[in-house]
Amino acid sequence: MKVIENQTFDMERALYGCDGVLVKDCSFDGPADGESAFKEGKNIEVQHCFFNLRYPFWHDHGLVIENSDMTELCRAALWYSDHVEIRDTRMHGIKALRECSDITVRHCDVISPEFGWFVQGIRMEDTTVAGEYFMMRSENLSFKGVELKGKYSFQYIKNAVFENCVFDTKDAFWHGENVTVWNSVINGEYLAWYSDGLTLINCKIVGTQPLCYCRNLKLIDCEMVDTDLAFEKSQVEATVTTKVDSIKNPKSGRIQVPELGELVMDEAEAECEIWVAGQRAKQG
Repeated sequence: MKVIENQTFDMERALYGCDGVLVKDCSFDGPADGESAFKEGKNIEVQHCFFNLRYPFWHDHGLVIENSDMTELCRAALWYSDHVEIRDTRMHGIKALRECSDITVRHCDVISPEFGWFVQGIRMEDTTVAGEYFMMRSENLSFKGVELKGKYSFQYIKNAVFENCVFDTKDAFWHGENVTVWNSVINGEYLAWYSDGLTLINCKIVGTQPLCYCRNLKLIDCEMVDTDLAFEKSQVEATVTTKVDSIKNPKSGRIQVPELGELVMDEAEAECEIWVAGQRAKQG
């Protein structure tokens, strides 16, 4: 493997098409303002590097990025790449990951609107994230220990598992399919509308009007805090361990709660069974 150390690159396509290279302690920055430093490369390792230019990793195959820094000017850093591992790295440019496959992200700091669109197969662990429209239309996600802050996250995703995460995000999981969330906190408005096959286990859910228009929704031993007008027109099986402020017109299934502030059942198709402290609630 060729080793490149302690150099600065600012020209267009500086290392275009490289194969089998280790790049250490280098800077991709400078007055030439060149784009696409590693485009069309493979078998690349990057350690302790600084990226301040656009589009560095497009169409790359077999890539490891470690202990590096991508600034807010490092726009659209990874597109159309596969078999990628990113560790202990700051990713602060917009659209930092798109249309990639087989991606691992560990111990990273992500500040990136529109991160992770159309990704196939991503594992993310022990990472902090800030940004809007996070992971939209991606499939086969596995997240552990991820903290997220940003609106409109995980929309249209498919086949995902989340464990021990904290999400502060509005409109999360809209239209999501086959999603399981374990031991996590989800704080935000309008959670998971129009989802199909969402399962929440030992989770804490905070915010207004959650879980409406859902199909095949399951809650197992979850907390619900400040949640009003929940489950509207949803097909749901739920066991909740805390008071729910209000439930409105769930379509079908069964909901068990220890305490309920208000039950609104004013539509003919609202046929869900509601059980409060072991007693079936009267409807109508």
